[in-house]
Amino acid sequence: MYQRKLKKDIRCPLEYGLEIFGGKWNSRIICVLASKNILRYSELRKEMGNITDAVLAAALKDLITNDIVSRKSYDEIPPRVEYSLSEKGLSVVPILQSICKWAGIFYKEDLENTMVHCQKCDHY
Repeated sequence: MYQRKLKKDIRCPLEYGLEIFGGKWNSRIICVLASKNILRYSELRKEMGNITDAVLAAALKDLITNDIVSRKSYDEIPPRVEYSLSEKGLSVVPILQSICKWAGIFYKEDLENTMVHCQKCDHY
């Protein structure tokens, strides 16, 4: 498994926030879980669209490690695992909504290529 040679150099709260919920997939996972509440892995992957299993698994692992997403497994056969936002994860939603509203002012939406998994921020 890959290990960083140097520890991440995060020097301000903004960098920390962007590290936690920034990037291509983390914010999308948070938005999907905010709109759907609880999803199993396969349901989440379907909602996400064109994400690979490896990328989704790695993103979920990071979000769980950072206490943004909660993972609950049930002792059943077959095994069942559900993902939802933690309290800390729910606190990120208004931030992402603000970014979405800001982007709505300046971003010209391409209606032909709108992402399937993109939820409008006012639906939360």
